Amino acid sequence: MQTALWYLHRLRRMPPGEICWRLAAGVRGTLDYCLAPVRRHPLALSRVVTKNGQEKAQSEGFSGGRLPTVGNGTDDGDLVGQWRRSLISRANEAYENKLTFFDLRGYDLGAPIDWNFEHVAGKRTPMGFAPRIDYRDYQATGDAKVVWEPNRHQQLVVLGRAYRLTGDRRYAEKVVEQLESWIDQCPFGQGMNWRSPLELAVRLINWVWALELISPAGLITAERSRRLLPVVYRHLWDVSRKYSRFSSANNHLIGEAAGVFIGSTYFRDLKKASSWADESQRILSDEILRQTSSDGGTSEHALGYHLFVLEFFLLAGLTARNLGRDFAPSYWHRLEKMFEFVAAFAEGGPLPLFGDADDGYVLDLGGREDPARALLAVGAAVFERRDFDELSRGCSEPRFWLLGSEACETAEGRVDEAADDQQPATDRSAIGSRALPESGYYLLQSGHLDSPDRISVGFDCADLGFGPIAAHGHADALSFTLRVGGADVFVDPGTYDYFTYPQWRDYFRSTRAHNTIVVDDQDQSEVLGPFLWGRRAIARCLRWQPLPDGGTVTGEHDGYSHLSDPVVHRRTISLDARRSEVLVSDELLAEETHDAALYLHVAERAGVRCVGRNRYRVECGDSAVVVSFDASQSVTLVRGSRDPILGWVSRGYHCKKPATTFMARRRWTGRMSTELRIAIEAPWGSGASEGAGQHQPAEAG
Repeated sequence: MQTALWYLHRLRRMPPGEICWRLAAGVRGTLDYCLAPVRRHPLALSRVVTKNGQEKAQSEGFSGGRLPTVGNGTDDGDLVGQWRRSLISRANEAYENKLTFFDLRGYDLGAPIDWNFEHVAGKRTPMGFAPRIDYRDYQATGDAKVVWEPNRHQQLVVLGRAYRLTGDRRYAEKVVEQLESWIDQCPFGQGMNWRSPLELAVRLINWVWALELISPAGLITAERSRRLLPVVYRHLWDVSRKYSRFSSANNHLIGEAAGVFIGSTYFRDLKKASSWADESQRILSDEILRQTSSDGGTSEHALGYHLFVLEFFLLAGLTARNLGRDFAPSYWHRLEKMFEFVAAFAEGGPLPLFGDADDGYVLDLGGREDPARALLAVGAAVFERRDFDELSRGCSEPRFWLLGSEACETAEGRVDEAADDQQPATDRSAIGSRALPESGYYLLQSGHLDSPDRISVGFDCADLGFGPIAAHGHADALSFTLRVGGADVFVDPGTYDYFTYPQWRDYFRSTRAHNTIVVDDQDQSEVLGPFLWGRRAIARCLRWQPLPDGGTVTGEHDGYSHLSDPVVHRRTISLDARRSEVLVSDELLAEETHDAALYLHVAERAGVRCVGRNRYRVECGDSAVVVSFDASQSVTLVRGSRDPILGWVSRGYHCKKPATTFMARRRWTGRMSTELRIAIEAPWGSGASEGAGQHQPAEAG
């Protein structure tokens, strides 16, 4: 339950129009509550409109729309064979009602599945009027994401793909079984599964793809269609009148519109389907320009959500193109820029964890172990980009299922063309420094793709987040990451949790959880709630100088200007690949005396050992760096501390591992300058790598 103070802070960030909109929504909610019993038994929703405009009773199965190619299951060549074993294994788990999500692996949902159960807290969730359920109240609902994840029905698409690949009807029958059990247990407007329009939208997209995948099995009879169509209609109707607006209009609005567009064009004979499709397509056309920068970056400043909304835009775009109602060129141009943004970060290795991430995705078409590369493979085919193909290493499962086997053959052809290119391979695969100034990110880079000489420094000079609440931002101004040889060395520790553990939620968003400086033990920006920020740091780039072997970038932020004695933090990062060195120079400007703490978070698999005063060797994969802190700083190593929380890396929701964190402190008066030198060693031998990670620094305290 949110406190009165939280509601006050939230209200202060609403313009008058939003306040009126929310009051109207409250009135609508009261009316919905009164009409809910009637709406759970719709009488006219099983009617469709014929082409001549006359109504007739729906007596046959629904007529599907045109989806992007879903593969015909008859091509069992080498390409499909690569994915068969993994797909069948996962489909067999789903057939047994077992799912893998968050920190749960092969978790048994029971038989029959209880769709209104929170499996981590071990409790049933409220089945009252959905809009009155406070999904943020852990005591009442458990963790909302744990409830919602199985109800997104992404497992139905896994089962559908297995059916298409094998022809085994058991998989198709399981899709129908889970659909029908969900309909039985989740009456319209009741319980957590009707609480969030975004969840309805994601579930609807998965229903569409699953139904199309199993359509050759002929299982959606007239009787089943009569049960299904009213529920589909209520999904479309409910989402389309509850679109997220104003300060809530972030990735939720994009997902909601994508769900309505795909659902209304597939179930095109439903009443209002045409008007819903038109409205949702307009929303998507507007939001792709409003919620992304001209360089392609998401305005939420969270790379996890960038991939999430990219998938929504992509699926909606491909659906529209196949229907002959394509989006405008501006939509596709911005979508290509979004792919370019992913490609820029993917050159250096695994994507950094800037901003919030909650493992969110839309469809499970495979490739979940590396979603960025899997999506880049689709973008390579859609935009005919050989550079995307080189980054994605050719075809991916999503490319096959969305665009067909011919698109995968094209990928192989592009790879062959690259191999036959007259340019030397080292020239083709060279990576360079990149600026993404509209988004506020800068990449100092050198070396070559898939090569040990690859170095990538990511510098965060971006806004805190999107809109007045900046819901998914982190207090990470002037933070940086380092990847060497494609392996993480210094990382953004991630997100870990939204609802279950408030203290961990606050920690992973805090300034001390990022590779930057904390002044007087305060965050750069003010946390007011799990998805609400108050005063925020404003960062700006002062200098950008790319060079063939690296370059220099300088930025500053005003996050400590609110102190009684204001402090300005200015940071310069230089990469000199010829000397294999990264230099981080920090300058703090003030008048009086303050404390400064530089935090540096090491990848969880890295080994760390002291090699001299304020000098440490960090061993990651087949590479190593030597970190030299300023002589004026007092350095402490922390690993896996719970009080205070420090020294953790989270790669997924509710997943975390202990990792070493450097904490270098110094007290200063007036102006302070420090240097952090990172010497990158050439790949080291197997004997050294065997010792990596064996040293375990003591916990703080």
